[in-house]
Amino acid sequence: MREFIDLPGASGATYRFRLWPQGASHSPMAGNYVLVKADAEGEGYSVLQAGVSDDLSAVRGTLEKAAKRGATHIFTRLNVSRVVRTSEHEDISAALSSKAG
Repeated sequence: MREFIDLPGASGATYRFRLWPQGASHSPMAGNYVLVKADAEGEGYSVLQAGVSDDLSAVRGTLEKAAKRGATHIFTRLNVSRVVRTSEHEDISAALSSKAG
């Protein structure tokens, strides 16, 4: 799996997320995250869930629960400002919803 992924928002903005490797710790910073399912080759992926957290170090359990739906990796984006974090989450979620519908 690649180290970074760029996700488009419905607005046309692009957001860069970094892979949170299995077994690695994460600083307790606020930010956004996405759970993805890697394709068979390990280079492509599909986003299963987008989320936002005041403490990204606490979201590893989210991946474990989503593994039942096929989630294989978690990517994070540090984002201290609550307003920006929420805005980006809404933009990404809107883009994901438009793909699903």
